[in-house]
Amino acid sequence: MGSEIGNVREIDQLPGVGPATAEKLREAGYSDLMSIAVASPRELAEAAEIGESTASKIIINARKLADIGNFETGTVLMEKRSKIGKITTGSKMFDELLGGGFETQSITELFGEFGSSKTQIAHQLCVNVQLPKDQGGLESHAFFIDTENTFRPERIVQMAEAYSLDPDEVLEKIHVARAYNSSHQMLLVEKVIDLSKEIPARLLIVDSLTAHFRAEYVGRGALADRQQKLNKHMHDLLRWSDLNNGAVCVTNQVSSKPDTFFGDPTRPIGGHIVGHTATFRIYLRKSKGPKRIARLIDSPHLPEGEAVFTVTEKGIRD
Repeated sequence: MGSEIGNVREIDQLPGVGPATAEKLREAGYSDLMSIAVASPRELAEAAEIGESTASKIIINARKLADIGNFETGTVLMEKRSKIGKITTGSKMFDELLGGGFETQSITELFGEFGSSKTQIAHQLCVNVQLPKDQGGLESHAFFIDTENTFRPERIVQMAEAYSLDPDEVLEKIHVARAYNSSHQMLLVEKVIDLSKEIPARLLIVDSLTAHFRAEYVGRGALADRQQKLNKHMHDLLRWSDLNNGAVCVTNQVSSKPDTFFGDPTRPIGGHIVGHTATFRIYLRKSKGPKRIARLIDSPHLPEGEAVFTVTEKGIRD
């Protein structure tokens, strides 16, 4: 067994997994060793249509290989944190609210009503990630998963010209895919993980995260299924950000809750699943004219607070 286990990377090479089983596991979303190692035998048995005892053996083998029980010291984690990059928003106040900009190795969720500038910020990040490091960029490419046909190359051109960048070069470094349903959206993240071996990208945008899930899983009966798929989707995004030291930015709509008399009557869609997996949550709302207000709702180490910024033809500014 030891020699068999040597340097297994792909699930096909796991002892006990044949080609047909590997195919079924992939279809069910078990595409790497870690996802199998943390699964329960029953889940795996149902997904791959195998017996629970076979599933248990596969899980045990995956656990031996996936370095699942490794604890790291605080020093190692501190070193990992020191590699974190930040992408400027274009507004000093907004950057300060986020402790310097959008962080890599994390997911930032932007939520708010229609017209609160979620998509504008997403476009701006696609330009800013390409800036030199001393100007708040990461000198790299961006991926944009577009679920509602919101990506506008013309807007990128305006924003690039405002920084005196060559618009054609900027557009060349943004890789856009349109997602037609929630399953397609999830597959595109796997494709991004694959493409990132060749494309030096440090930013992944999903605009919008929840639109397809909301449209396809309607009613209370479908809620558990929806949340389960959304959970897997969020963890795939987190995995990409860890593997590539990249920043993930997802946009989310709010659902109106008319029964809320206290506090804010708007809640982001996706509930706890999205809330617990996103590292930073930013609530955006309109103010007078081109002004917008960003409120940091959730962050592991930054205080709650607000920043005012404007959306002009040049993009996001103070």
